Amino acid sequence: MCLLQPLRHSCFFHLFWLYFSRLVSVLVVSGSRVSSGQLASVVVSSRSYADFTPEATFDIKKVDLHRLEEGPPLTSTLTREDGLKYYRTMQTIRRMELKADQLYKQKIIRGFCHLYDGQVRASLEACAVGIEGGITLSDHLITAYRAHGYTLTRGGTVREIMAELTGRREGIAKGKGGSMHMYTKNFYGGNGIVGAQVPLGAGVALACKYLGTDQLCVSLYGDGAANQGQIFETYNMASLWKLPIIFICENNQYGMGTSVERASASTEYYKRGDFIPGLRVDGMDVLCVREATKFAADHCRSGKGPILMELQTYRYHGHSMSDPGVSYRTREEIQEVRSKSDPISMLKDRMLSNNMASVEELKEIDIEVRKEIEDAAQFATTDPEPPLDDLCSHIYANEKSFEVRGATPWTKLTSHS
Repeated sequence: MCLLQPLRHSCFFHLFWLYFSRLVSVLVVSGSRVSSGQLASVVVSSRSYADFTPEATFDIKKVDLHRLEEGPPLTSTLTREDGLKYYRTMQTIRRMELKADQLYKQKIIRGFCHLYDGQVRASLEACAVGIEGGITLSDHLITAYRAHGYTLTRGGTVREIMAELTGRREGIAKGKGGSMHMYTKNFYGGNGIVGAQVPLGAGVALACKYLGTDQLCVSLYGDGAANQGQIFETYNMASLWKLPIIFICENNQYGMGTSVERASASTEYYKRGDFIPGLRVDGMDVLCVREATKFAADHCRSGKGPILMELQTYRYHGHSMSDPGVSYRTREEIQEVRSKSDPISMLKDRMLSNNMASVEELKEIDIEVRKEIEDAAQFATTDPEPPLDDLCSHIYANEKSFEVRGATPWTKLTSHS
């Protein structure tokens, strides 16, 4: 013990010297005093990565299976790097949607506006981040009209999304798509027709198989769309042709103002593919969603054909901005789910309890996210609207002049005698 004591003191002195040196460098560069809060920030930011647990393994909820002998693992390993990335993305989606809610109520966003957090307030954030963690950006994805979160995870920026919501020139669809129609590479947007994205997704999967790539398509729909006939037709073709597609039903328990029990004779959506294997997954847990998606992706890539996933979630808000969301259920029900199953809180608690991050570090991420959202919102309210001349552009790939029955739009009519 006596031999170790000098070493322990020397290590402590070394760490102290590193912190002190960093503080001095900040003072020298800035040429000003620092407050106690700034000093704390310097010390926290100086913590070595070695101070944190680089990765940890967590138990996750067992997945219900249909026509499968085995399913995803019951544990999931999370690295510190992925944990911080997931936390930032989930917080960004949440804050972005809350800002969109505010802008809509201020009548800056017009028309339809179906929020991703409005549908499930954070739990679909776990769906989006978990799904992306189980596939790659070279894979394809198509969803319904709640597309803001997936537009972000597929490579869009907060600035582009917010500008699109307000119909501005620098929006991700040049201000022409609005809330329901956003697109990025390998992302075929939100689709306004209920369930119509499912056969479109099967077409994308058919292209993947035809071209001989190792890619797959994820096709998402809600419990409200699960009774659409076109979905069952798509199940049939996808199974016959063994298409590499993951059908995902985001079951948030309510279709508009109707509970799933009142709308569906069978609420076991993961079995609704009948001959297609299915998984019922805890959609509130980002790690559970990630592991299930990895399992489903491996199934598709191995040539076994389609697979169906039901992600069990819950929407805290109404179906849309016009729905208060409390006329067909109680506030107590909503609060209970929110207090016990918030996915961001779950991830945060896991990381903090396993020394994978510090409270200060996560707070710093929160501050950065809020600033990014505010900056994007400011841009989205000041960026010019697209000019009228652009209305007929981006219709054809070669951008030829657009004519209607021999008439060229936007030219002034001249009077004839």
